[in-house]
Amino acid sequence: MTVPAPGTSGTSGISRTPVSRRSFVVASVGAALALGVSSQAQAHARGRSPFGRYGSPSARLDERTLYVHPGGLGDHATVQAAVNAASGSGCTLVIAPGTYRETTAVSVARTDMTWIGASGEARDVVVVHDNAAGTPKPGGGTYGTTGSATTLVQADGFTARDLTFANDWLRADHPGVSGTQAVAIKVQGDRSAFLRCRFLGHQDTLYADSMALGTFARQYYRDCYVEGDVDFVFGRATAVYENCHFRTLTRNDLAGAPYGFVFAPSTAGANPRGYLVTGGRISSEAPDAYYKLARPWVPSSDTTARPMLTVRGTRLGAGIDAVEPYTNMSSGFPWQDQRFAEYRNTGPGAVVSVPENRPQLTAAEARSHTREAHLGDWTPWKGC
Repeated sequence: MTVPAPGTSGTSGISRTPVSRRSFVVASVGAALALGVSSQAQAHARGRSPFGRYGSPSARLDERTLYVHPGGLGDHATVQAAVNAASGSGCTLVIAPGTYRETTAVSVARTDMTWIGASGEARDVVVVHDNAAGTPKPGGGTYGTTGSATTLVQADGFTARDLTFANDWLRADHPGVSGTQAVAIKVQGDRSAFLRCRFLGHQDTLYADSMALGTFARQYYRDCYVEGDVDFVFGRATAVYENCHFRTLTRNDLAGAPYGFVFAPSTAGANPRGYLVTGGRISSEAPDAYYKLARPWVPSSDTTARPMLTVRGTRLGAGIDAVEPYTNMSSGFPWQDQRFAEYRNTGPGAVVSVPENRPQLTAAEARSHTREAHLGDWTPWKGC
């Protein structure tokens, strides 16, 4: 998806300087990185495992559990090496605190895989890289949006807990690159669950998608944090975002609103369920009303798509344009023809001043817009 053209309204300058995502990612590792590999080794020698309560290579939880440590105290020093070694189904990776600068991919054959951040704090375990859609590939051409992803998950049954997925590619560092989409993670598998995870980026941060047009992949995000600026939660998955925090970033490359859009679903027309946001909140670093809540993405590969987004029981901060929260991505596919709806939202960004711009569910309709209705016989919230 493309960056919006600079607006002509709003303030002409921002006094607050945006924090570099690269600096933020590095700083977010906090005390875990400050310890350093040698300090972690000393702690290990004193009997404190860097893998916390999840065992260690010498005290393995089971034969299908692998341990990742950047300083050599695990089975593997990189996440992808552990993924490659985890053949078959049902493997678990326990990942020690650290920053893992690499691209990772979970192929369709590695079903029911689980990644666990060993410290229990998502800030401590960061998987990050810095490719963008317009980044040149070593063999020629560019990566494209999908190829820019730091992490790609295509297997069914994937679960991640207490991890950060990031793409710290910055527009300011690459003024000559026009393809500024930079995906932190692309998820295509069915039954994909993310618990207490963080997703950091700018444009196209979280790509919640499916493997094929006729495949309605179900995904569940609970107690997660997602930040970005342009279409930073997008794709055609059937996805539930429960108790999640979405944060829009300020920008110094645009003179006015809009800075971007939180959601850009591309739900297949045959799919009765798209994105559901429930019990969450949307905050902003940007000036008031500088962000739209959503715009529909009807990709050229599927012009029959009917994007679907329901936002309910969610606090919409002042960063959301309450007067016109939705806009078109293409004039040929107006947002009014899509499946956008709200129900009992709160906050300054949820004020209904122009009713025709804020489609609302009735109480009867809301009963069919729930996590149970979206996810069917899959109940990932049980036992969380």
